[in-house]
Amino acid sequence: MDTEKISALIKALELGSLSAAAEVLGYTPSGISRMMASLEAEAGFPLLIRSREGLRPTRECETLLPHFHMLADEAKRTGHIVNALRGIECGSLYVGTPYPAFIQTLSRLMAAFSEQHPSIHIGLLEGVSSELAGRVSRREADFCIISRRDGDFDWKPMTNDPLVALVAPGHPLTEQGYVSADDLRREPFIQLYPQDETDCSRYLEENCVEPNVRFSCRDIYAVYHMVGAGLGITVDNRISASAMQDIVRILPVRPAKSIEIGIAFPRKAQLSPAAQAFLKMSESFFHPL
Repeated sequence: MDTEKISALIKALELGSLSAAAEVLGYTPSGISRMMASLEAEAGFPLLIRSREGLRPTRECETLLPHFHMLADEAKRTGHIVNALRGIECGSLYVGTPYPAFIQTLSRLMAAFSEQHPSIHIGLLEGVSSELAGRVSRREADFCIISRRDGDFDWKPMTNDPLVALVAPGHPLTEQGYVSADDLRREPFIQLYPQDETDCSRYLEENCVEPNVRFSCRDIYAVYHMVGAGLGITVDNRISASAMQDIVRILPVRPAKSIEIGIAFPRKAQLSPAAQAFLKMSESFFHPL
């Protein structure tokens, strides 16, 4: 099957519409519609469902999507290898982390890589660890510093980081010296990244804790200021909390929980030449802690 059409279908599903995909990929709306019609004719059944809510895959398309991703990724990787053999550097890299503590070093790595490979585009991805792990598994990301997750990728451990509770300065729990599961059930709780699977949500589920959620927010800095203002308590990784000690007080949680943080990247056989070079350079910036 035509991998260009497959890549267009993947982008259309990602963006939720053919017109949005056409704009991003540089096609006309009628052109991308013809591509999808041709792909469906080649498959012998519909692949897309169009509705007011947007574009979604048919049941048959859902079955094929993992294979479509593999075909599109292999075509992209083959193109990068061909260009490398011709002495032409091009392509894209997508990197990311949910942890602000790593952004400075990751940015320095990106700058060093761009200096040596100026023609390689680098995109910085946002998202929680589970989301970024999924993107690496689907080969939509090349290098992500995340909490350990299961997935179809290789893993390089960096450090173990404890989960901690965050409370306002002067909160009564500071005298207790820790935050228990019962405290999390009782105290007003501020939920970071609602509806997403995070280290915090996994911890609460593992310990059968239904927190007393009073506020929710997707901005990590806003949540810390909300905690500091006394609106509630929350749970986060210590590596993130350490930079905010002037705003909140950090307490251990009971039961304790340590999170392995490391680098997720596609399996070596699936890495593009650019991704291989980026991974190799990262060894000078990120070491096991």
